[in-house]
Amino acid sequence: MPTSKLINYLDENNIRYVVINHSSAYTASEIAASAHVKGQELAKTVVVKIDGYMNLLVLPAKYKVNFDLLKKYAGSENIELAGEEEFTELFPDCLTGAMPPFGNIYGMKTFLDKTLTYDEEIAFNGGNHSQLIRLNLQDYLKLTKPDISHFVAG
Repeated sequence: MPTSKLINYLDENNIRYVVINHSSAYTASEIAASAHVKGQELAKTVVVKIDGYMNLLVLPAKYKVNFDLLKKYAGSENIELAGEEEFTELFPDCLTGAMPPFGNIYGMKTFLDKTLTYDEEIAFNGGNHSQLIRLNLQDYLKLTKPDISHFVAG
């Protein structure tokens, strides 16, 4: 079951969404294939520390973070990946690596790579490794109010 915190948040805001069940998968390509989701539409979350504060990056699952671009956009040279031991307790209702891209409900700023805005929908882990949630991109943007920039490397 997707995290109840996320489901409650979506329901309270009258957001239409679809839960997609798939066999357990951990890599972007496995998830996309198992759930029959376009790779460009599948989002992943990455936790980074910017000037010591935890932030959530949301990017297409098949890409990696370009830290030079992110540093330029964030206006900080002090950006690093957060270790699992540093952020796991921030997502107590999620399995590690399956956090949904809603920094706002976990007390973090959210940065969205603009390449995810090219599709009408967004799909992402719902807190576990066997379910995705798909919803309208405009609904996602309305709820999370992310900073949108380009920070991925192909």
